[in-house]
Amino acid sequence: MNTSICPDGMDASAPDCEQLLRERTKELETALLCARSLCDQAPCGLLSFDVQQHCTHLNQTLLGWLGHDRQDTSVPKSLRELVAPRWREQASAHVETLRMSGHADPVDIELVRKDGSLFKARLSSTPVFDEDGHFLLGNSTVTDLAGHAPSARPSANESLLRSITDRIPARLAYYDKDLICRFANNAHAVRYGKKPDEMLGSHLSQVVRPDILPDILPRVAQALSGQTQTFEAERVAADGSRNYFEVHYIPDFQNGEVEGIFIELHDISERRRTEEFVLHANQDLEERVRERSAELFASEQRYRLMVDAIQDYCVYFVDESGIVTEWSESAQRLHGHSHAQMVGRSYEELLSPDNAGEDEVDAGQVLRLAKAHGQWETRGWRLREDGSRFWAHTVLTALRNETGELQGLSSITRDMTAAKSLEDVMNDLNRELEKRVAERTQQLVAANKDLDVFSHMVSHDLRAPLRHIASFVSLLQEQMGESADTLALQYQNSIAKASRRMSLMIEGLLEYARLGRVTIESQPVPLAPLLEGVIAHLKQENPQRRIEWVIDTDLPVVRGDAMLLAQAWGNLLGNSVKYTRQRDLARIEVGWKVNPVGGRTFYVTDNGAGFDLAKAHNLFVMFQRQHHSMDFEGTGTGLALSQRIIERHGGRIWAETSPGEGCTFYFTLPFDGMEPEMAFPESSMAELSI
Repeated sequence: MNTSICPDGMDASAPDCEQLLRERTKELETALLCARSLCDQAPCGLLSFDVQQHCTHLNQTLLGWLGHDRQDTSVPKSLRELVAPRWREQASAHVETLRMSGHADPVDIELVRKDGSLFKARLSSTPVFDEDGHFLLGNSTVTDLAGHAPSARPSANESLLRSITDRIPARLAYYDKDLICRFANNAHAVRYGKKPDEMLGSHLSQVVRPDILPDILPRVAQALSGQTQTFEAERVAADGSRNYFEVHYIPDFQNGEVEGIFIELHDISERRRTEEFVLHANQDLEERVRERSAELFASEQRYRLMVDAIQDYCVYFVDESGIVTEWSESAQRLHGHSHAQMVGRSYEELLSPDNAGEDEVDAGQVLRLAKAHGQWETRGWRLREDGSRFWAHTVLTALRNETGELQGLSSITRDMTAAKSLEDVMNDLNRELEKRVAERTQQLVAANKDLDVFSHMVSHDLRAPLRHIASFVSLLQEQMGESADTLALQYQNSIAKASRRMSLMIEGLLEYARLGRVTIESQPVPLAPLLEGVIAHLKQENPQRRIEWVIDTDLPVVRGDAMLLAQAWGNLLGNSVKYTRQRDLARIEVGWKVNPVGGRTFYVTDNGAGFDLAKAHNLFVMFQRQHHSMDFEGTGTGLALSQRIIERHGGRIWAETSPGEGCTFYFTLPFDGMEPEMAFPESSMAELSI
């Protein structure tokens, strides 16, 4: 039997080998036809020429601009026929520079149409060399500079391309540098309740809701300046549903300048699994066509640019045993290994042998789980070709045909090193914070013990001598009776008064210390009945005083300790009663208002003596007074105690006053109930949406 070696290196009969060659030839011809179709429907002119400057290919777009049909015998055969006479020398120099150096700057020239008219165009060329470095041909992109080139009639391929893009779940659009929509697929248009054709010519501000514009316009400006923008956002669809998207704004560079931006919206839940597979398949097709036909080099370059826009992902394929079968350029960029280095080797070589991720198992188990469940995700360290490593999130997906047979597995890997570093920093900060909290707690426990010792000392060691002094002064007064020695009686009264004042100060100090340690019995406290009781007690203590009490009728219910709040209100209202004593008709007002940052703000206003606020630096410090004790009695503990009570409830207190103009104390307390929604006028909302 006659045998031969087929292209795959396998022995086979001659008919089988010929059949295989015919099938592969047909496959390549189909790929070439698809590539030529894409080339013909490109929005710009495409031109190929050889070393003698003979035109080997003109795409349909360029032929349409020139007024030719492909069957037309007058189609230019060379650059000399295509370029206007006065530009031929410059075009020849452009080709020669490209042949000699492998690079040539874009050149602006004039091309000749079929009717003899001229239009200005720009040629941007790239060379193709053989393995020995000999120039084979050049590929040029032709851009109409005047904008007057006749547009080609939409072809069946263009309609097919539109149909394909309309079936892509991703939302795609293109806006020029004036933010005018030039392309939108069906998914993007449906989001705004329109058809794709209705989107064309619309300004971005006419498409996007006004409340979203302030968020995206700075990002659009960054993209138009050449910086790719990637971010996540919440969006509301036309039907009112909410979804989260990963949004990309990609600058469209043409001849070194940004001419517009590509907008892509991807549903984060799906993460472009299908799109990535299609993209990789297109890449593979591009590479195979490039090896067999230099005419498709420019098309391949466009796809490579699309892949380069994805910086943190890579895609490669393995068989059911984990051997790499396809190694994409994105994988080469992320891992550093070339295509030749990885194809045929196990993907386990990409895994770091130490420091496995928290949910990662061995490579063989990952493959089994992916094949059993259809997909499996892992996190862990991955290796680069230079020995460095990065933290990655990998998704292995089993690929099966229509009959359920396993064709291999795809691996999508994302570089998550930055997120991992941030997580590690946060964990370190949390551990340090917990350590500091523990140390601070120990310090507070020690301080509370010291405070308990101090309180015990004050209660017993200081108060006992005071009681002896007061007792002996009382006995001395009884013994002297109505003595004629008035000076001695005055001394005795001073001693008695000072001992009573000292006793009150000690009581205030003990109360101040107790308030710092007492447990707050938080509960709803209606202020109206609480104030009625405090005011009734003050009226009973001052029956001869004429006081006008102005109390707000709708005092709210707050959350706190009723006994402590009564003590704070009693101190503040008692101060107002005391410092309005010199008024014939005293006026004390109590009111409240909503605090913009939460809770309620209360105030106590009187028409009393007031004081100089600029000199009252220690207004809420224990034993600090703003008036002499000969004018107004007291120990200077009331405001300090009130401040401590209010701060224990999560509020704060401050004063507004001036000498002779009365005084107003403000303080905040938490509100017991649901906060009402803040209402804004329509004019304010309009300003926010501009």
